[in-house]
Amino acid sequence: MPNATGTFEIAFGKEDGYHETEDGVKLTRASGTQRFTGDIEGDGWVEWLMCYLPDGSARFVGLQRIEGSVDGRAGGFVMEAVGAHDGERSTARWSIVAGSGTEALVDIRGDGSFDAPGGPHATYSLEYRLA
Repeated sequence: MPNATGTFEIAFGKEDGYHETEDGVKLTRASGTQRFTGDIEGDGWVEWLMCYLPDGSARFVGLQRIEGSVDGRAGGFVMEAVGAHDGERSTARWSIVAGSGTEALVDIRGDGSFDAPGGPHATYSLEYRLA
């Protein structure tokens, strides 16, 4: 199975809180745009639901749309993600949502991960297959 690797840069992001408890648990919604380079070239849009804990760590879930190309094949797809933030870096596992692919990526399937060590830059890896 091919493995796409590269980086993405967060181009825009915002976060809005919607619930906070007296003991420091905070729920937020975050959204943003990204620019992917490497084996994936294109733009991404992401929506996260986040749960911050009193120790400064967080858990998050989200959906991410990518439009561009994977290994030169143009199209788009959606990934669902589950991840964690330890106060300094964020890591997550991705899974491509079956049936979300378009154009030359219509049959794309796969799983991967990203590592964001703070700041606007992150690295990614995505094992994928195309029919």
